[in-house]
Amino acid sequence: MICKLQIANHESIDGRMKKHSGMRPQDILVLLTIPAISIGEIAGRKFMFIPPNNKQIAELLEISQSEVSESLARSAYAGLISNPKLKEINKLALLDFIKCGLKYVFPVHPTGIGRGVPTAHSASPLQDEIISEETFVWEHAEGTKRGLLIEPLYHTVPAVSLKNEKLYEVFALLDGIRTGKSRVAEISFQLLKEIINEGWPITKTL
Repeated sequence: MICKLQIANHESIDGRMKKHSGMRPQDILVLLTIPAISIGEIAGRKFMFIPPNNKQIAELLEISQSEVSESLARSAYAGLISNPKLKEINKLALLDFIKCGLKYVFPVHPTGIGRGVPTAHSASPLQDEIISEETFVWEHAEGTKRGLLIEPLYHTVPAVSLKNEKLYEVFALLDGIRTGKSRVAEISFQLLKEIINEGWPITKTL
């Protein structure tokens, strides 16, 4: 598979053009929050909820509403979202970026040993698929595991993950791609692909 990544030079916010400084870590979190919390299920049948608004996304990710707006504008200019207001994700482009560009644009390496929140193959759902003697964690005071410290994609990720199980699994899968060897990265990608294409596989009846 040949991946093609495009780099945007400018972004549009409220009709104004300014220099585009490239995608930022929170942009990936914002994009993946949309399908992760926009799917429901009744009697085993999935349906789409109305996409979360900027305030809801901001509260979930513990960032400001202006950050969400600017993030959506960057993603729209880069071709990762077709309509910031309707939050229509360009699934093929986003999957292409995650598969081919994520680990290069946002690389990560262990920085030491400490206590924190498990991530990548050390967290669900990868821990059920991968057997490893290494434990990767985000450093956090409320963490329950000791292992190799991994810098989270964005500084609010550990705190958000402790409050929202769905987003926690999404963030851990992203780290599976950023830190994992080929098998870990491929399993992580396939699980993220399912979430992006079909939404979150909720098992509870609402």
